[in-house]
Amino acid sequence: MLRMVVLRLLAMIPLVFLVATGVFFLGQLSDVDPAENIVGPNATEEQVAAVRAELGLDRPALEQYADWLSGAVRGDLGESLYTKADVTTSLTQALPITLSLTFGGLLVGLALGVPSGIWSALRAGRAGDRAVSLLATVGQAVPGFWLGLLLIIAFAIRLPWFPAVGYVPPGESLTGWLHCLVLPSVSLGLIAAAAISRQTRSSMIGVLQQEYVRTALSKGLSKRRVVVKHALKNAAVPVVTVVSFQVTTLLGGSIVIERLFAMPGLGALAINAVVRRDPDVIQGIVVLTVIVIVLVNVLLDLSYAWLNPKVRSL
Repeated sequence: MLRMVVLRLLAMIPLVFLVATGVFFLGQLSDVDPAENIVGPNATEEQVAAVRAELGLDRPALEQYADWLSGAVRGDLGESLYTKADVTTSLTQALPITLSLTFGGLLVGLALGVPSGIWSALRAGRAGDRAVSLLATVGQAVPGFWLGLLLIIAFAIRLPWFPAVGYVPPGESLTGWLHCLVLPSVSLGLIAAAAISRQTRSSMIGVLQQEYVRTALSKGLSKRRVVVKHALKNAAVPVVTVVSFQVTTLLGGSIVIERLFAMPGLGALAINAVVRRDPDVIQGIVVLTVIVIVLVNVLLDLSYAWLNPKVRSL
């Protein structure tokens, strides 16, 4: 397994390089000129040109990219053209917020999706199974921001149980931190729960039809023990695949949810950077996101190896 982890981490290096390179040169095609945004619409061409020269935006694209890459290798991701804030520092401050929201949504998705999928599989073809399948289908079709708005209206305005906006760091108040994550995590997690529930149901139905399950039941083992100890582990491999997709989806969905709940995570940082075309910030967010996704997938690969011993020898 150690060899597998090392190979996955080594493969991350060319992946990050290719993605960062593509994003940089695609950014060069943008019509947005940061120099014009900085000096304002009433500035003369000479003033815009002077700002471009000061920021280094008048240099060839290859030279700008080489400078960024040489700094990134040393851990220096540059600085914002607008705020002059260090990109690495900004990402370090925003990442915990986004990760908290993403894994909060994943926790909600697993807590709702796996039990409902198992319950539905045990009642395949009955009214309860059809009801859960219908809810899962609707859940996958509903936009996360719409769910977020409904949750704000229901549990922040009409029933003021949770804050509608804002973020409280865990170092300031652990209770406040958990409190402010509930609504945005549920907004993301309900959609993830729908996909996880559908896959869990499908996998469990297939496993429950296997001979070893019927044999275990015929020997007098309780249905609960057979499902939890034997069937669930074998049905979990396809579910882990869906979970890996959901982590990526949750990271992307957190951009909108962070905006809706006014949380200063990577989403707010990314939207501002793209609108203003702040190249170093965009590059930093892309690199960080790729690294996070790769690391999450390495953890999921380890779970594959635990669930399926055949994978360990690959």
